[in-house]
Amino acid sequence: MTPVELSRTVLRAVRRAVAVGELSVSVPASVVVTPPGPGGCGDYATNIALRLAGPAGRPAREVAEILRPHIADAAGVADVTVTGPGFLNITLGGGAFAALVEEVLERGARYGYGDSLAGQVVELRVPHDTRAEIVADTLVRIVATQGGRADVRHAEPVNLRPVPVPGSEDPAALGPDASRWALLHPASHDRPRISADHLVQRESNPLFRVRYAHARTRALCRNAAAFGCPVAPRGVRPANGSGVLTDAVPHEGGSSPTPTPSAEDSPALRDTGGLTPTGRTDAPAPPHQATETHQTRQAPENRQAAQNRQAPQDEADLLAALADYPHALYVAARHRAPDRLARHLVVTADALLGFQHVVLPLGDEKPSAAHRARLALAEAAGTVLAGGLSLLGISAPEYL
Repeated sequence: MTPVELSRTVLRAVRRAVAVGELSVSVPASVVVTPPGPGGCGDYATNIALRLAGPAGRPAREVAEILRPHIADAAGVADVTVTGPGFLNITLGGGAFAALVEEVLERGARYGYGDSLAGQVVELRVPHDTRAEIVADTLVRIVATQGGRADVRHAEPVNLRPVPVPGSEDPAALGPDASRWALLHPASHDRPRISADHLVQRESNPLFRVRYAHARTRALCRNAAAFGCPVAPRGVRPANGSGVLTDAVPHEGGSSPTPTPSAEDSPALRDTGGLTPTGRTDAPAPPHQATETHQTRQAPENRQAAQNRQAPQDEADLLAALADYPHALYVAARHRAPDRLARHLVVTADALLGFQHVVLPLGDEKPSAAHRARLALAEAAGTVLAGGLSLLGISAPEYL
């Protein structure tokens, strides 16, 4: 269940409560669901009860308790909890996140598109300024993802005026990708920073992390083909509420479809994405890759165990980032803020880079349903990263 589907589920719950006479309110046009904040729980939370408390003439917690069973009865919902002054915290049922991954892979670059601006023309009046024109050009594509159309003109009064680049600096010197990122990643009210830092291949550069994360998803898919590990998005989400796609679905016949390559073969099959070519000692280390010590070289099973312990949180973070991508597009279009999309891509990339280490079998592991499901999640992340970069007018490399 995606956030859009869940918001519709909450709206249906409100309609049912009104229909049976439990609430006397006008049903709102939309409901926002977001990841729960501090003190919350579950997968998503909504403040709909607080919004309806005034019109209903009841305390927000009472409204929340009225809506809770109607939401809990919906397919795909495992539990609903009321917290704080009346927030409804929703835990999705088994397979919900696998369905999210399936939707991303099925819709491809159009995942996250909606109709919130359907039929609307967004007029963008911009000055003759490089940054304003780049922002407007990007908003044309972002607004289109929500069913609207952006009309860009050089006219007064200006209604889109991001802080311009200082006259002494030339973004074009950074190249097409880095220059667009330098102008789009900061909020419109922030002064863009035009420097060679946008070109360095290191973890401190957010553009590098986003593009490298996409390249890693492509490398994982190439590696998986060599390992005989096909994508299988139907992982099973456990009942404990974590976002982990588990190995609950056995292989046909109860065994791995192909043997895991030997230790001698593995280096040739694992694609590092070209970041650290053989024989080079000056190449930057990939993001999130710890320095290998004598101890980890001698005990790879210890490294694997540590990665597996961190995997549930990394996987949950990545799932949450994918689920929130449609909302990021909506906000970027509504608020004319492509920086919202750029920052969300950084969040998605960081989650993927933390998760990538457990996608493929390690050591003498056999490819399993869990690996196939994780591979599908990684591929879905690559789809979102490529789609988001395309909207920003930035290339998504297959190799980096």
